[in-house]
Formats: sequence, C-alpha cells, structure tokens
Amino acid sequence: MKLQKASLFAIYAVLELASDPGRQLSTNDIADNYGISTHHLAKVLRTLVRSGLVQAVRGAGGGYRFAGVINRTTLLDIIDLFETLESELDGPNLGDQAGTPIMEELQSITNEIDDLTKAVLGTITLETALNSSRRHTRFAF
Repeated sequence: MKLQKASLFAIYAVLELASDPGRQLSTNDIADNYGISTHHLAKVLRTLVRSGLVQAVRGAGGGYRFAGVINRTTLLDIIDLFETLESELDGPNLGDQAGTPIMEELQSITNEIDDLTKAVLGTITLETALNSSRRHTRFAF
C-alpha cells in the first residue's frame, strides 16, 4: 500500500503534535523535522484544523497544537481525511480482460486486502503508535 504524500504528511504532523499535546509547533518546525515541503504541509495542516484534530494558534510564537483525543484517534481517521483506501485493477492493456472471471477474482482479492488494511489502521490509535515509537527509540543501539 502506498499512501499519498498528504496522508503521510498528516500522520507525521499529528504524531509529532500529539507526542506532546501542550507544545505548539510551526509548519517550519514540523517540515524541518521530517524533511518535507512547508508549502504542502501548510495545506495539510489546514485540513487537519478543519477536522478538529489540530488547533491553529495565532500571534507571536504561534503554530499548531494537537486538539484531538490521543487514545481514540486512529491512523485511519487521519488517512480518511485525504484519501480512500480502495484498490481498483485497471491498466492500459486490460481491454477485453476487464470483465473476465480472473479479473473479477483479482478485484475480489484486492477488496479483501483493502478491508483488512482498513481494519488494522482503524485499530492503531495515536497513543499506540507513539508508545511503539518510544519503545523502539528506547531500545535502539
């Protein structure tokens, strides 16, 4: 599965902000931490603000802070703001093969994979992801 850049940037930003909900960070702070485009991240943050997961703080020293519920917000909640996770088999050379039993079976398989992926992402809360990343950091050599 390959996520769109907006989804990835949103996950980076939300996890970064949720790691310390009292802290606020600028677009530049987050973009610099992950080596991503500030322009693209700014668009992503606007969507996150509209969703209520992130709050914009205005004024001197402004930025963004986490406004969601860390133990209820899942990775799927964030991804769903930017894309739908559905595979569709198509290609330039399918032609007459599009409605064949083999293509229908392959589409059924990809639908099942999509459903499983959504189920897993729907169980991983921000709290779980952050705890896991802290464990990996603590045991890294």
